[in-house]
Amino acid sequence: MDKPKVVLGVSGGIAAYKAAELLRRFTETGHDVRVVPTASALHFVGAATWSALSGNPVSTEVWDDVHEVPHVRLGQHADLVVVAPATADLLARAAHGLADDLLTNTLLTARCPVVLAPAMHTEMWEHPATQENVATLRRRGAVVIEPAVGRLTGADTGKGRFPDPVEIFEVCRRVLARGVSEPDLAGRHVVVSAGGTREPLDPVRFLGNRSSGKQGYALARTAAARGARVTLVSANAALPDPAGVDVIAVGTAVELREAVRRVAADADAVVMAAAVADFRPAVYAGGKIKKKDGEEPAPLALVRNPDILAELAAHRARPGQVVVGFAAETDDVLANGRAKLARKGCDLLVVNEVGERKTFGSEQNEAVVLAADGGETPVPYGPKEALAETVWDLVAERLG
Repeated sequence: MDKPKVVLGVSGGIAAYKAAELLRRFTETGHDVRVVPTASALHFVGAATWSALSGNPVSTEVWDDVHEVPHVRLGQHADLVVVAPATADLLARAAHGLADDLLTNTLLTARCPVVLAPAMHTEMWEHPATQENVATLRRRGAVVIEPAVGRLTGADTGKGRFPDPVEIFEVCRRVLARGVSEPDLAGRHVVVSAGGTREPLDPVRFLGNRSSGKQGYALARTAAARGARVTLVSANAALPDPAGVDVIAVGTAVELREAVRRVAADADAVVMAAAVADFRPAVYAGGKIKKKDGEEPAPLALVRNPDILAELAAHRARPGQVVVGFAAETDDVLANGRAKLARKGCDLLVVNEVGERKTFGSEQNEAVVLAADGGETPVPYGPKEALAETVWDLVAERLG
């Protein structure tokens, strides 16, 4: 079989050296990669490095190997074009259709999916010109990954950091797997909750659950690859931030409720994949609860946590907002799931059977997605990203 053909564009930012790791991920997973750096990028990483790592010649100008018409052929034959890093200058030239080097020519001729991973200082990213250019590119079908928040060049910190190359690769892999050039969630804002809440008993103990957050993170990554602006509300998940996703860390059910309600105000869809504790201790002990010889511990009094999913469904922040819930069941799975769907009032409910060796912490999942209109969509045992794709397919249908 032919290897998937990837064009890796590299523009002139300090993060260019990190693109070498992204290139390695592509080549080690069987992709045929042509690296197209800008002239400025070669000030950071030389052509010899790109050629050695990709196994292919490297060009920056349309005048190289003119008989092969590279400025047309590269874009025409590619299965994916990814630009990482994409500087403010590159985004501006791409948005305005300029074609003054081989990379911008390739972007104009590409009829395959295009992914851009911006990296720049916060002020440059937030400038209205850059934001308008990003909006233009997204409107035309490009997947523009939101930059990460963190240390920038020098002592500066803020939004604009190049995302983890491993996470950029995951976005690209999902885009390639879908094989469509128009991301169906482009222009949409989606909120995903993930992980498991922890309800403190005292400074060292808490009530919690076995959720790892992997399904919620798969939902966030998949939505980003389908062009959505994604906000991930993460409860105690020890996982790397997905590329292009804004992450809000929370601990308790009350904190998760406040965060989700705040960011859902302008969301087109909210997917509640987090395992939220139904109860919390009625009293928090300010000091560690000590055991006393010859005495049994006092009974633990619990109070109910707010029903976040039911609240979201009953009081939608905007007309047409799609609300999706998750139900982890141990017995009478579908019967309990249907009852929960009716009780919560959400549009879709993902129902799966859980246990010590099922779902929690695993890379695999199996579920049935129940719909308020009576539909049932079974998802066979497989990677959690496959379930994520099915959920977003059903959400996209309802968003029209």
